[in-house]
Amino acid sequence: MKIEKLLFVTKFEQLWFDALQSLLELRKTGLNHVVFLNVIERDKVALRRGTGYRKKEEVKLREIANIRFIDWAESLFEQGMEVGAYIVVGSLVQQVILAVEKEDVDLIVIGRPKKGKLEQFYSGSDVTEIIRRSRTPVLVYKYLHPDGMQTEKPFEKPLLALDWSSASLKAVQFLKELKGIASEINAVHIIDESRLKGDSSMSVQKSRKDSRQKLEKICDEFEKEGIRAKPHVYVGNAILEIEKAARECQATMVVAGTSGKGSLKERLIGNIPEALARDSVFPILLIPPET
Repeated sequence: MKIEKLLFVTKFEQLWFDALQSLLELRKTGLNHVVFLNVIERDKVALRRGTGYRKKEEVKLREIANIRFIDWAESLFEQGMEVGAYIVVGSLVQQVILAVEKEDVDLIVIGRPKKGKLEQFYSGSDVTEIIRRSRTPVLVYKYLHPDGMQTEKPFEKPLLALDWSSASLKAVQFLKELKGIASEINAVHIIDESRLKGDSSMSVQKSRKDSRQKLEKICDEFEKEGIRAKPHVYVGNAILEIEKAARECQATMVVAGTSGKGSLKERLIGNIPEALARDSVFPILLIPPET
């Protein structure tokens, strides 16, 4: 699918206009419309004891967001793009899902979740919940991450993490649309060390060879589209090895499939795409199985 319309979700803490500008290379593949969303969460305008509501505070926050969005929109208009904007009070998750449904966007761009692990266990990260509920690809953009990988061209060298799920194979089709802006794709599969059968070097090498052959077929698909691609097989903890592979390949982002709504087990201990979104220093593009 092409990215023609994106939803840019910002609280003005992590994602500013310079972050959006770095994504405008997507215009080469069809991007022509940006929708801004700023959600004023109710605790920002509630009285200290939670017994009332400060209308003046809401008005002030709305005007601040409106001034910024007008400035950003003028710059995009000058580039011939369409622009829309929502400034709303409510739940971040609910408002993002509503905006996606109203605008029929092709990509959600949102900042890195900031809640601590204990808080996530009880209430859940908003970003994690959006990832679980969305049928639209989500780019968790760590633009101002203190250790983040800063780049003016985040789509230039994606690392594609493949686990052979339907969602990760959807990611292959998604990345094919990036010809013209992706100069190289590194396709990686992580073999879980605990799943290696037997203790002989022969069994280990067979697992590596089988994975390598699958990756080579994927890389051939990219090469046919004119995108240079390289296969890589790693063994170990998936999250650690994906991060290592991204650094070694000098990736500009990590792309992975996500299962969508998590199982009870995933909600308690988390899953790999959500952990990458939370912990990785790289921008993480997550592709749901149904897009």
